[in-house]
Amino acid sequence: MDATASDNTTEGRDQGQDQGQDFETGRLQRYLEEHVEGFVGPLQARRFSDGQSNPTYLLETPGQRYVLRKKPSGVLLPSAHAVEREYRVITALHGSGVPVARTYCLCDDSTVIGTPFYVMEFVAGRVLWDPTLPGMQASERAAIYNDMNRVIAALHGIDPVAAGLGDFGRPGNYFERQIARWTRQYRASETEPIAAMDALIGWLPENMPAGDENRIVHGDLRLDNLIFHPTEPRIVAVLDWELSTLGHPLADFAYHALTWRLSADEFRGMRGADLAALGIPDEQAYVDQYCERTGRGPIPPEEWNFYLAYSMFRLAAILQGILKRALDGNASSAHAFETGRKARPIAEAGWRQATGGRSASSLTQLIH
Repeated sequence: MDATASDNTTEGRDQGQDQGQDFETGRLQRYLEEHVEGFVGPLQARRFSDGQSNPTYLLETPGQRYVLRKKPSGVLLPSAHAVEREYRVITALHGSGVPVARTYCLCDDSTVIGTPFYVMEFVAGRVLWDPTLPGMQASERAAIYNDMNRVIAALHGIDPVAAGLGDFGRPGNYFERQIARWTRQYRASETEPIAAMDALIGWLPENMPAGDENRIVHGDLRLDNLIFHPTEPRIVAVLDWELSTLGHPLADFAYHALTWRLSADEFRGMRGADLAALGIPDEQAYVDQYCERTGRGPIPPEEWNFYLAYSMFRLAAILQGILKRALDGNASSAHAFETGRKARPIAEAGWRQATGGRSASSLTQLIH
C-alpha cells in the first residue's frame, strides 16, 4: 500500500482483502443485533488478508461498517492474542488525547464464531507502510512525524489510574519481567538455535538501567499501526493494542525508534535513507522532541543503547512466534513465514547494538 492509499479500516493494515471468512455470519449477526445498539443486518464479513496476529474482518451492513478482531484458531502461546486487553485499553482511551476507535462489544463466548472477539468502529483514512513516505512533499513528511511524536508523548503522559487502567499491568521491575516473559515466549516458539538470542538473553538482565516508570505502553508503535486522516497529516486512530500493558515508556518509544536503526529489508526501517532531503527528522532530533514533550531530560546514551537492544530482542521474539505459527499452519497472514524468518537477523542486530558492533560470528565461544 503506497503513501496515498485511503479508505482503510481500523486494524486494516492490509494490502488486500480476502472475500472469505472462517465463521458462520448468521450467528454473528444475531449476536450483534442483541449486543450492539443500532446494529441492523444483513451482515457481510470480509477478512483482511494481511496482518500477523489477530485475524481482522470488515463487517458491512446496509447502513454501517464495523471491524471485528478475533483470536486465531488453534493452540496459542500463553498470554498471546489477548483481544480482551485490546478491547479494554481502547475503550478506556476513547475520548482522551490518544485517538482510538470506538468499541461496541466484547464477546468471550467461543461458540459464536469459534474464538473470543470484539467489534469496533470502522475508521477511514490512510495506512502508511513505507517510513520514507514516498510520493509526499518534505513538509508533509515532517508533519506526519511530528504528529506521531505528539501522539506517543500524549499516550505516555496519561495517568493509568485516572484512565481506569491502574491494574492493567503489574508495577515495578518492568524490564526484568518483560525480559523473562519474552524469553519464555521465544523458547516456546523456538524452531532452531539463534546464537544472538541466547547471548541477548544473558546480556539484558545484567545491563538493565536503574529506576523504573509506570505508564500505559502500546507495545507495537509502528507507522503501519496508525491510521492517518485521508488528506491531513494527522493520526485518527492508533491500532493493534494487543501487546499493551503498564510499563516503562522508554521501552515503548525505543521500539518505535527502531525505524531509524533498521533497514527496509530488515524490518520496515529507513536506515541509510537521506532523511534531511526527505524532510524526516533524524533519530536524535526525534528523541529530543519526545523528551521535550514528555518533560524528561536527555536520555543517557548507555540507557538508550539498552532500550534499543532490548527492543530488537523483543521484536525478534515476536517474529519467532510468527514463524512458529506459520510452520504450525495457523498464521493469520500468507506472508507469515517470510516475516518470521527475520527473527535471526533482528536478533543479530540486537546483539550488535548491545555490544557496540560485535558480530554474531563471535557468539559461539561466548555462549559455550
